Amino acid sequence: MRSRATTSRLPWRSHVSNPASGLSVGRSLSYLIIAGVAWGTAGAAASLLFGASDLGPLALSFWRCAGGLVLLLAALVLRPARRPAAESRRRRLLRILGTGTGLAVFQTAYFAAVQATGLAVATVVTLGAGPVLIAVGARLTMGERLGGGGLAAVTGALTGLAVLVLGGDPGTVRPAGIVWALLSAAGYAAITLLTRRLGRDGGGADPLATSAWAFGIAAVLLLPMAAGEGLVPQTEHAVRVVTLLVYVAAIPTALAYALYFAGTAVVRAATVSVIMLLEPVSAAVIAVVVLHEQLTTATVAGTLLLLTAVVGLAVAETRGAAQARREAAAPA
Repeated sequence: MRSRATTSRLPWRSHVSNPASGLSVGRSLSYLIIAGVAWGTAGAAASLLFGASDLGPLALSFWRCAGGLVLLLAALVLRPARRPAAESRRRRLLRILGTGTGLAVFQTAYFAAVQATGLAVATVVTLGAGPVLIAVGARLTMGERLGGGGLAAVTGALTGLAVLVLGGDPGTVRPAGIVWALLSAAGYAAITLLTRRLGRDGGGADPLATSAWAFGIAAVLLLPMAAGEGLVPQTEHAVRVVTLLVYVAAIPTALAYALYFAGTAVVRAATVSVIMLLEPVSAAVIAVVVLHEQLTTATVAGTLLLLTAVVGLAVAETRGAAQARREAAAPA
C-alpha cells in the first residue's frame, strides 16, 4: 500500500498551474485544443501532397521538421529575451534527444500510415492506440494508477482496434498501414510521457526552445533516409506542393507543437488524451468530406470503441485523482 506521503506526490496533484511553467490549467487547455485541431489537418495536407507529387513519408517528415525549425528559430529571435530556466545538462540532453527522436518516429510513421491506409484509419488508430500506451507507460514510469475503470477502458480500446483491423474492408484498412499507425502511436506516447514527467519534476523548460531543439534533432535523424527516398518532389503542381509544405511546417508543426509542449507540462496525461481526440475527429471529417474516403460499418464501430475508451481512461484517471486527494487530506 502506498503511504499518504507518496500518494500526495502523484502527477495529478496540481490542478491550478505548474509553478515551473507559470501557465494556468485554463490557458494550457486552450493551447491543447488549438494544437489538436491543427494536427487534424496535417494528415489531410499529407494526402494532398502524396497525390500531387512523388514525395514520400520520410521526405515529407524531414521538410516538416526543417520548416518548423526555421519558423521557430525566427520566433525565438524576434521575441523578447528571457532568462533560460535552470536545468541540468543531463536533463536537457534527455529532453531534446528524447523528444526529437520521438518526433521523427511519430511523424514519419504517421505519414506512412496515411499513405498506406488512408487519413481516417491512420489517424484513428494512431490517436486511439496512443492513450492506451500512455496509460500503461504512465503506470509503469510515474505510478499513475489505472484501477478497474482504466483497465476496462484499455480493454475497450484494444477491442475497438481489433474490430477496426479485422472487420474493415481490405480496400480501406490495410495491415501495413495499421502497423505504421501503431509505431506512430508509440512515438506519440513516448513524447507525451517524457514531457509530462519532466514537467511534473519541475525545471520549467521553454516550450518554444524545446520545440526548436526537437525539430532540429528530428531533421538531422531523418535527413540521410529522406535523401535516399528523394528530397525534391517531382510534380506538375509546384505551387500547390510548396504551399502545402509551408502550411504543414507552419500550422500543424511550429505552432501546434509549441502549444502542445506548453500544455502537456501542466495538464494530466489522460486529460491530454481526451483533448487530442479533436485530431482524429477533425481528420475523419476532412477525410470523408474533402478527400471522399469511404468508411465501412466496421471502421465506424471500431473508431467509436477506440474514442469511447479514451474518454473512459480520462474518467478513470480523474476518479483516481479525486481519491488521491481524499487520501492525502485524511488524518494520519
